Order: sequence, then structure tokens, then C-alpha cells
Amino acid sequence: MASATAQSVPSYVSVDNLLGGKRVLPVTPLSPIDWVAVIRRGLPAFAIDSLTRFTRMTQAELSLALGIPERTLARRKREGKLNSEESSKLVRLARVIERAEEVFENFDLAIDWLKSGNTAMAGFTPMSLLDTDIGAESVMDTLGRIEHGVFA
Repeated sequence: MASATAQSVPSYVSVDNLLGGKRVLPVTPLSPIDWVAVIRRGLPAFAIDSLTRFTRMTQAELSLALGIPERTLARRKREGKLNSEESSKLVRLARVIERAEEVFENFDLAIDWLKSGNTAMAGFTPMSLLDTDIGAESVMDTLGRIEHGVFA
């Protein structure tokens, strides 16, 4: 990894780090049930900036990946908090990024894979499918096949 990237991205990314760590989540959720409570309360809007910084995505790219209009994201940043549905989408994206990094064992490779067209997904980029639950499941399934050496 390049030194600039190594400074901003830990060797292993986690959902809570991608979303801003202690600045966003004073207590790290340890179980799926903990995440449900966080999502229902709504994430602080800083999580948007944290995720865009880690992934080197523009807000427009993030907007497409989440299926949330750019103007809505900008408004939420001004308001300081995401609603539960928006928080859920942001956590879903962070979970997919975390999983991709686990599979590829390299953050930059994981992000490149998420942004590249994939034959197993009819030529779509994995990132373009994350705005729906079914699309995200398909991406996670494909990552599982890659991890186990099955053609993906």
C-alpha cells in the first residue's frame, strides 16, 4: 500500500472505523443487535464524510451507491444526523467494504473490485448494486465465491 493510504486506512477496516470510529460511535457495536439500535437511532452525519474519505469516493458516487439523492445527503450533513433508513444503507455499504477487504486482504484491491465491472454480475460494478438489499446480497455471495475459489 502507498504510504499516504497506509496512514488513512488501517490494515484491517471495520464497519465502525469506516463510519468514523469513536467520533461517530462512542461505544463500538459488538453484535448485530447492537447495530440495530445504532441504526434505529440514526448515525451522525459525519459518517458520510468518513466513508467518502476512506473510499476516496465523491459524494455523488456515494449517493449512487446508497440510492440516496445527493441533495438529501447534503441536507443531512447540515442537520447533523441520518434517519434510520439512510443509516441502514450506510452501514450496509460499510459491511460490504469490510467483507471485500477481508476477501482481498487489501483495502485498495477491495475498493478497485467494488468499482469495476464484474462478469458474474452481468457486467455491473458491485458498487452499483448496493442500493438494494438483493444487490448487496449478490455482491456478498460473489465475495464468498471468490474467497472459496469458485469462479466469480
